[in-house]
Amino acid sequence: MEGVLGKSPRLMDFSPDLTTLVARLRQEVAELRGEVAEVSQLRDEVARLRRENLELRQQVGYWKGMHAQALRRIEQLQQEVEHLRGENAKLQAQLFGRKSEKQSWRDRSNHLEGEDEESSPSGKRGQQSRNPGPKRRDYSHLPAVDEPLEVPAAGRACPKCGQTLSPSDAEESELIEIDVRPYRRKIRRRRYRRTCSCGGCPRTLTAPAPPKLIPKGRLGVSVWVEILIDKYFSHRPTERLLAQWQLVDLDLAAGTVADGLRRLEPLFGPLYEALLTRNAQSAYMQADETRWLVFIERQGKKGHCWWLWVFLGQDTVAYRLDPHRSHDVPEGHFAAKANLGKASLVLMVDRYSAYKAMAQVKAGFIVLVFCWAHVRRDFVQVGKGWLELKTWALAWLGRIRELYRLQRQRLAQPADTDAFASADAGLRQTIKAMQTQAAAELADPQLREPCRKVLDSLQEHWTGLTRFVDDLRIPMDNNASERRARGPAVGRKNYYGSGALWSGHLAAMLFSLFATLQLGKLNPRRWLRWYLQSCAEAGGQPPADITPFLPWNLSPEQRISLAADPLSSDSS
Repeated sequence: MEGVLGKSPRLMDFSPDLTTLVARLRQEVAELRGEVAEVSQLRDEVARLRRENLELRQQVGYWKGMHAQALRRIEQLQQEVEHLRGENAKLQAQLFGRKSEKQSWRDRSNHLEGEDEESSPSGKRGQQSRNPGPKRRDYSHLPAVDEPLEVPAAGRACPKCGQTLSPSDAEESELIEIDVRPYRRKIRRRRYRRTCSCGGCPRTLTAPAPPKLIPKGRLGVSVWVEILIDKYFSHRPTERLLAQWQLVDLDLAAGTVADGLRRLEPLFGPLYEALLTRNAQSAYMQADETRWLVFIERQGKKGHCWWLWVFLGQDTVAYRLDPHRSHDVPEGHFAAKANLGKASLVLMVDRYSAYKAMAQVKAGFIVLVFCWAHVRRDFVQVGKGWLELKTWALAWLGRIRELYRLQRQRLAQPADTDAFASADAGLRQTIKAMQTQAAAELADPQLREPCRKVLDSLQEHWTGLTRFVDDLRIPMDNNASERRARGPAVGRKNYYGSGALWSGHLAAMLFSLFATLQLGKLNPRRWLRWYLQSCAEAGGQPPADITPFLPWNLSPEQRISLAADPLSSDSS
């Protein structure tokens, strides 16, 4: 057909109408060809748009997923920011808060505002009218020095008539005075010459020399007693004591004192070893540790931070100085417990992991109990770090406060009475309710991370925290051992620790001896004077038998003479 239509009109003789029709048909075919081409282009455009639409749909799904992921990430970051803000607030309080080991009611570092406000102290400082007054002190045991006072002679006559006044009785009053007076003991050793010629005695006989604590030293026992008491009992730097003595005309060189302390250090070794042995034999103990600086270079040790471990027993307090804070220290202190083959010690500690890693604990020879005061601090820190969680923290602090109240109420009653049984039942019910509450809150997926962290720790240590319920000798906290670490911490701040290893050992030994004497209500100055005088009489060496000096071996008469209460002993 196309061939026919394509032939020249001259080859065929058509009528005019047919020619016009053919021309119109040709025009329509051309238009159709254009439309077909346009339709093909439209089809290609539609296919392209479909592909683009599919790609865009895929991109929309991808970006929707990325947007949802970004929203989740933003929410996670916001939670992390809130958590870090809380941690920052907690660390700021630790860094810039009160640093004193001794706390008063004005110290709010361990208190959350809104907690038991009605029981907070109020009013003026000093003695409160609602509390009984202190007992008046009696100083009759002190030596008295009479000081008569007379009216001047010019005033002993009547100013009107001049008649002399007659002496009558005296009005008596007292003042307490202290006289710090260094003096020199001028020793005169009498010599005797032989008057006979029989040869039975030496030509010259001299009185024996007085015993000296340090051979060839000039300082007597009383001086060393004051130096040791001032540094290791009062926790003052020796420099201050020497400066104070200069005010009473006694000028001692610091080097002389340091060398003397180094020579005194071996005298306390046997006592310290006996104290460590006695301390490790206790059936119930508390333990804690604090930093102590020792300014020496030690192989394998970076820095100068050592650790002073304190072990509070039934009648002894032992301090151990060690360069590490690992479980090896308490493990070595209680090495004998592993040989007994049974649980023979209840040890109250904080939640430091070194105690949990002890071999005796893993073997069951030592049972750990934990401190509620440390648990309480966790809730206080959450309430201070995250203000929106303050109400939650206050609720838990109220539960812990109720637990303490019930425990005090229980211990105030005899164990075989109905009042004790009632208080005991209330305590056990409160313990069970606290455990149920913690489990219910942990099951809530919306629980904030700081709260979950505290409650996880509470559940992890629950067994050790509740052993006090069945064992009345176990307190609810280890505040007693922390108080024993307070004195050395004050000394660490005052004189920065120890400058030599022997000095650190001397500090640990005297901390142990003085704390043990305090635990036995003995006067450390009197005991130390007795012991050092005995060392002087032994030629500057420890006595051959140290057993009589150990606080737990003292006779009743010795306890009276060495008692911390001055009314129970003489003025010596």
